[in-house]
Amino acid sequence: MTRIAVDAMGGDYAPGEIVKGAVWAAHDYNVPIELVGKTDEIQKVLNEISRKGIRSNRGGYFIKKFKVDLSKLDIKITQADEVIEMGEAPGTAIRKKRKSSIVLAVDAVAKGSSDAVVAAGSTGAAMASSLFGLGRLPGIERPAIAVTLPTMDEPVILIDAGANSSCTSEMLFQFATMGSTFVKNVYNRKDPKIGILNIGEEEEKGNQLVKDVHKLLKENNIGLHFIGNVEGKELFQGNVDVVVCDGFVGNVALKTIEGSSMMLFKLIKQEFKSDIISMIVGLLAKPFMKRIYKRVNYEEFGGALLLGVKGITVISHGRSSSYAIRNAVRVAKEAVESGVNKKIAELIN
Repeated sequence: MTRIAVDAMGGDYAPGEIVKGAVWAAHDYNVPIELVGKTDEIQKVLNEISRKGIRSNRGGYFIKKFKVDLSKLDIKITQADEVIEMGEAPGTAIRKKRKSSIVLAVDAVAKGSSDAVVAAGSTGAAMASSLFGLGRLPGIERPAIAVTLPTMDEPVILIDAGANSSCTSEMLFQFATMGSTFVKNVYNRKDPKIGILNIGEEEEKGNQLVKDVHKLLKENNIGLHFIGNVEGKELFQGNVDVVVCDGFVGNVALKTIEGSSMMLFKLIKQEFKSDIISMIVGLLAKPFMKRIYKRVNYEEFGGALLLGVKGITVISHGRSSSYAIRNAVRVAKEAVESGVNKKIAELIN
């Protein structure tokens, strides 16, 4: 049975929300969990769960509260003496802190005691630990972060979302291959459509990098369904399954999307509180707003998959709640069971 290692000390709300989310996933998906971190702090949260159960909120909306019988769940704790903080340089930190929670969580996958790792702390530390601890898949030049974004139709994968700020056209071609394989095997889409994030739809638009990768994807002979360039405004239309870019562009796009989404919902909340009529309308609209928020909330997608390493690493948002961690464990479980890494290696080689 697939076991997921969870860095219990990573993220803004660790270890409380992280442990609760991992237990929630174990309860809902019948998945064994390896919690990696400071044993006394983890056990304190587990004791609280035994007494009070789990109560979670998503974006201020109450989701559920339920009791959990921990004796019926397969949960083990691995002691980690150190924690890599958000402000530390990832490469230096993982070399100095060999007993940190993220390094030991990745090590659990490398040694085979777990099949995947979920981490909500430093993205750089999770990437560096996975790259050094697991290694690259055969034929892969650089791993890439695949982020799931909501659209008007089915979710779209943006790759790379921040792992590589400087890329070659060959690297972007591999990102497209990995993203397509992920969508095909995890989301079960038969013929994923691939586009390049660009400043215009025309083939001659963009810098030399996107022109070069456009040519590679257009001439590909491995069955990739390339549809051409995609502008930022088309990301959410649902007309493409995989959007390829370098990590610099991808991370800027991702943070811009996050900020715009947060601003929009804050503005809507402010307007609903502006006067008595707006408050009444807001109460009537609350069920509809909850459904919309569910469709666009990053917590629904759990986390981003680091594709291209010899193992499954899911990187969650630093602000992840228990609900986000629960969904990140689900993503990790699905990725392991789909055999996506094996299929990427087969296609690349």
